[in-house]
Amino acid sequence: MQGAGNDFVVIDATLEPFSLTTAQLQHLADRHFGVGADQILVVEPSPGAGIDFRYRIFNADGAEVEHCGNGARCFVRFVLDRGLTDRPSIRVQTLSGIIEPCEIGGGRVRVDMGVPIFELSRIPFDAAHLNAREVGQDRLWPIELDAGPRWVSVLSMGNPHAVLWVDDLDAAPVATEGPLIERHRRFPRRVNVGFAQRLDAHQIRLRVFERGVGETLACGTGACAAAVAGIRQGLLQTPVRVHARGGELEIDWSGEGSVFMTGPAETVFEGEIEL
Repeated sequence: MQGAGNDFVVIDATLEPFSLTTAQLQHLADRHFGVGADQILVVEPSPGAGIDFRYRIFNADGAEVEHCGNGARCFVRFVLDRGLTDRPSIRVQTLSGIIEPCEIGGGRVRVDMGVPIFELSRIPFDAAHLNAREVGQDRLWPIELDAGPRWVSVLSMGNPHAVLWVDDLDAAPVATEGPLIERHRRFPRRVNVGFAQRLDAHQIRLRVFERGVGETLACGTGACAAAVAGIRQGLLQTPVRVHARGGELEIDWSGEGSVFMTGPAETVFEGEIEL
């Protein structure tokens, strides 16, 4: 499946336990020897009352992660298409908490992505001995690289994000500085790195170097993080249309409470692979 070019292998594990190893997950995600995917999504039975399904996410490197917004849209499309539910709005348990994706028609899905987290210990981010710049309601933190400091917004959308603003997205050092920031010692669980360019108060362009994956064509939680950072800094106003390389996402955030993301979710093909 794919959502705005962010592509997934989706596995139905509702009838038998999920038991793939890290090596098997890496093989599935390999674009030359496996199927090829940014993330592998696993649909599991409800873990308790009031929850429809458990939603697990594994990056291409085989590591399990907390959240994936584009994947959440594909998740609800998958369970509807396979007859696992007949309700367009479902409650899903992730590592980071409960989310509520809802199909709204036209191949589009709206997801309550939860409340942004700014508490540094919960992101997590080590700000020891750093001095932040106050920009509007946001804080920019210096991430020291060999080429000099990069000033980033730091927040969590259920998974950690660093957002920095650039004047020319096409020339942004995504491939070189993305991995340096992703694995910087200030981020003990690594971080997704968003390079954002403001177009106007309601539009941005975005490229994201995803933790454990590399640059992807779109990142749902990254789009939410960039929109939230821009709104807090006074650069943007809700709703924000995020132009990723693989498509467009719309982010709504009032400045408090949950962030809502709307975008496409499509099945590309179904099949079997021998592991």
